[in-house]
Amino acid sequence: PGLPLKEEALLQFLQGLLLTITAVLSAWLMIMLVYQMFLTVFGFKRKTKDYADHDPASRFLVLVPAHNEEAVIGDMIDNLNRMDYPRELYDFYIIADNCTDGTAEKARSLGAKVIETRKESPDAPTGKPIALKKALEIIGDYDQRYDLMMIFDADNLMDTNMFREVNSQYLDKNKPDFIQCYLGSKNKSGVVAWFYYTSYTITNRFFQEAKYRLGLNCSIGGTGFATSTQYLAQRGGWTTMSLTEDFEIQVEATLAGKRILWNHNTRIYDEKPTRIHASLRQKTRWAQGHWFVALRNTGKVFSALFAKRISLGEALSLLTYMYSLSTYLIALIQLVISLILMLPGFHYQAAPPTLSSLLSGLAIFAYSYFMLFYLADWMDNGIRFHICTLPLMIWSVIVNTVIAALSQLAGLWKHRQQQHWVKTEHSIQRNSAQRAPMVEDERKAESI
Repeated sequence: PGLPLKEEALLQFLQGLLLTITAVLSAWLMIMLVYQMFLTVFGFKRKTKDYADHDPASRFLVLVPAHNEEAVIGDMIDNLNRMDYPRELYDFYIIADNCTDGTAEKARSLGAKVIETRKESPDAPTGKPIALKKALEIIGDYDQRYDLMMIFDADNLMDTNMFREVNSQYLDKNKPDFIQCYLGSKNKSGVVAWFYYTSYTITNRFFQEAKYRLGLNCSIGGTGFATSTQYLAQRGGWTTMSLTEDFEIQVEATLAGKRILWNHNTRIYDEKPTRIHASLRQKTRWAQGHWFVALRNTGKVFSALFAKRISLGEALSLLTYMYSLSTYLIALIQLVISLILMLPGFHYQAAPPTLSSLLSGLAIFAYSYFMLFYLADWMDNGIRFHICTLPLMIWSVIVNTVIAALSQLAGLWKHRQQQHWVKTEHSIQRNSAQRAPMVEDERKAESI
C-alpha cells in the first residue's frame, strides 16, 4: 500500500515469477519422489537368477588402480589369485599411479603384473581416469586379447565366484556392454560407515535390481563392473574427463544405446569412510564429477530421446539420476525465495503445514529409508530387524544429511574443477576387514 503503481506492478510480477519457480521446483521434486517410489515396488520380489550357468569362456582383463596402497594391496592380489575361474582366462595388473610408497615393489614381490604411471609435469591432471587411460595404452591390443575388462579399487575384496557369474550373464544375455555387480561393504561400524552401508543396501535392491527387472540400464558404481573391450576400443580407450568416471561412462553408454546390466548374485566389498572429514571430501569429489557430467549431458539426453536412440523410460531414469543431487539445492533456493517473499511490499503469506502433510512426509521418509533398508538387509544379507539399531539409524541420517548438503553445494560450486583426484584414506588395515569375500552359497549359509 502506498507504492507507485509501476512499483506495485513490478512487485506483483516478481512475486508471481518467484512462486512459479517454486512450483516448478516442487513439481520436479515430486516427479523424482514418485518415480523412485515406483521403482521400489520392483525390488520386493526375492532375488532370482535369470541367466543360465555357462562354462568359463570369456577372457578377463583386470585393472586395479592404486595410489600409495602398500597397506592393502596384498589382500587384493591374494583375492585375485584365488578366484574360482581358470587362471589362463584372466590377467590382472596393479596400476601403481604416482606412488611414493612401496606399492609397486610389494605387488611385484607377490607375483603381480605392475604398470607404473607418472605425471608428465607437476601440474598435469592426476587420478583414476588418467591411470586407466595410460594403462590401456601400455597394454595395447586389449580388445584382441580379452573379451571383458573389470576394474577394482585397491582396497576392495570380491566374491571368488565373480568371474564365473559375470561370464555366465555375459554369454547368456547376448554379450551386453556393461555388467555391474552388487556393491557390498567391508565395514559398517560407526555413524558414517553405517550410513554408507544402509544406503548401498537400499540402492542395490530397490534401485539397481528394480531397474534391471524393468529392462532399464543400472548405474555403474566405479568398481566391480565389467565392460566389453570391443566397446572400449571403439570409443578410443578410457577417455573420461571427470572425477566420476563411472557416472560419465554410464551416461555416455546409455545415450549411445548400450546395455548396462545388474548382477545381484556376486559382490564386490568396498571400504567405506569412517570419519566425517573423509566422507565430506569423498562426497564433494563425487558431487563435483556428478554435477559436471549432468550439466554437460542434459541436452544430449533430450536429443537422444527425440532421435529415438533411447526410450522415454530410459530418459526419465537417467534424468532423475543425473539430478538426484538437486534436492538440497532446491531446498536452498526455496528457502531464499520464502525469505524474499517475506520482505515489505509483497502480498504473500505461506500456509502453515498441516498435521496430515507432516505425517505423510514422515511416513514417506520412514518407508523410503528405514523400511526399505531393514527389508533389503533381511532379504539380501539375512539380517533381521533389531530395535537396538534404530538410534544409530536416526543419528546417522542426521549427521549424513549435513554432510550430503555441504558436499552437494560445494560440488556444484567446484564442478568445473576436474583435474585432480583426492584420495580417500583407509581406516581398515590389511587382514582386518570385518567380512571376508565369500561365494553366494557361503553367504546363504552364514545368514541361516
